[in-house]
Amino acid sequence: MKPEETVDYHFKVCWHAISRMYNAEAVQNDITTSIGFVLLNVDQQKGTPATKIASLLGLEARSLTRILKSMEEQGLIYKVSDPSDKRLVRIFLTEKGLEKKEVSRQTVKQFNLKVREEIPQKDLDVFFKVCERIQGMIENKEIF
Repeated sequence: MKPEETVDYHFKVCWHAISRMYNAEAVQNDITTSIGFVLLNVDQQKGTPATKIASLLGLEARSLTRILKSMEEQGLIYKVSDPSDKRLVRIFLTEKGLEKKEVSRQTVKQFNLKVREEIPQKDLDVFFKVCERIQGMIENKEIF
């Protein structure tokens, strides 16, 4: 079987293309794609527990710790201990973080609008359904 005949090949190649595109935009704004995704997942009103961010983005705790440290050094976030549970740390965005979050939001929004202009909704519906089924198969250990 040729690589281009496998399902995972198409996911990987497409995701790498999207990732390169997002990285090119992120670099122009002095952030990374990973930082942009973290920014998009922080609730500025309540703060977001660091542990929740890791699970939302599918990151290992160590990777997220590195990203958060970098974000703190860049002045994008600050951390606050939860008053009711001192073990829990909530992440908030600084003014600079809010600005970069808006850039990230606009980038994702623009990509999605362009895709939706070019690809019919019925095709997207099939794509989403296939992705959900594959993810379900993996989560339910139906593959191996």
